[in-house]
Amino acid sequence: MDTKQILRIFTKHHALLDDHFLLSSGLHSDKYFQCALVFEDPKIGTMLSENLALLFKDEKIDIVVGPALGGVILAYEVAKKLNARAMFTERENGVMKLRRGFKILKGENILIVEDVLTTGKSTREVIEVVNAYGGNIMGIGSLIDRRGLPWQAPTCENFPIEPKSLLKVAVNNYEPDSCPLCLKNIPLIKPGSR
Repeated sequence: MDTKQILRIFTKHHALLDDHFLLSSGLHSDKYFQCALVFEDPKIGTMLSENLALLFKDEKIDIVVGPALGGVILAYEVAKKLNARAMFTERENGVMKLRRGFKILKGENILIVEDVLTTGKSTREVIEVVNAYGGNIMGIGSLIDRRGLPWQAPTCENFPIEPKSLLKVAVNNYEPDSCPLCLKNIPLIKPGSR
């Protein structure tokens, strides 16, 4: 899939929003990718997930892990395509953990997936969980990489491997105290999941 096709999918499903948003990272933005609306159509969600999985087809992946909530369906669909197990992490008392009986064995090859990558906070938390179990991180993938330019943004410097994404897009992300949308008194919308 190319950039134009992916943007068309998000536009068609009203999943690329324009307004003043509070991202789960704490940053503000004039754009928001609501991946849940794309996954509302299982055929489209599967197609996007399969295309993401293809970026890692040459890796031997044992487990695909995504953070709840945005990475749950994505991890399942990517794992299905890669013939791997699917798991998700979730926060308990503010700390990202594997729960529900999920276990990673030492040395298992892990692919971490995320719906949208902005600052990489959730992904770094999943990396910590995988490392605590002794998993071997083989890749990091996302549907949308909105970190901005250059793609190796300083906020993601703690990643052991550069993420691969279906769509890399330069989107304005603002610190709350220097947000031009706040200065224009545009109401802030909080659509995030964290």
